[in-house]
Amino acid sequence: MQDIPNLFLVGPMGAGKSTIGRHLAAELARDFYDSDHEIESRCGADIPWIFDVEGEAGFREREAAMIEELSGLDGIVLATGGGAIQREDNRRVLRERGTVIYLYTTVEQQLHRTAKDRNRPLLQTDDREAVLRTLFARRDPLYRATSDLVVRTDRRGPRAVVNDILRRVRQLIDPLTSCKV
Repeated sequence: MQDIPNLFLVGPMGAGKSTIGRHLAAELARDFYDSDHEIESRCGADIPWIFDVEGEAGFREREAAMIEELSGLDGIVLATGGGAIQREDNRRVLRERGTVIYLYTTVEQQLHRTAKDRNRPLLQTDDREAVLRTLFARRDPLYRATSDLVVRTDRRGPRAVVNDILRRVRQLIDPLTSCKV
């Protein structure tokens, strides 16, 4: 699959970016990176600790630097953090360096998928649904404007989502691949 460019996954928390990204990378025999995991690995601290010490602004600086670095690699699949899309520089870099795929999911699915996750600083509140709805309203237009493809992940297994992504990316590269002759 040398003709497939870098694939960058964007979307809200709980959309499946890390899970889908790992499966997609395995299918393509590519390296997979998760920008949040890379930040944690290099800092030796988890995201909530970074938020506590540096605030969201400090974390976003680290995130932007990580996306700049990782998106410059060749032949990768990259899962970005849900808020990475807020910075214009991140959106520009992702658009310029690969195919951006928005993994879309509903707020209801996000609530279900993140119910027991304590590693998401923005959800450490009594009204998680209100936070997710606010984030969705603010970020969904940015995800859509940045992405080459929008792929639903609600009630779909990773294999089905990966197959859908691969089929649609191939159509972007060669629109005739969907024609039957």
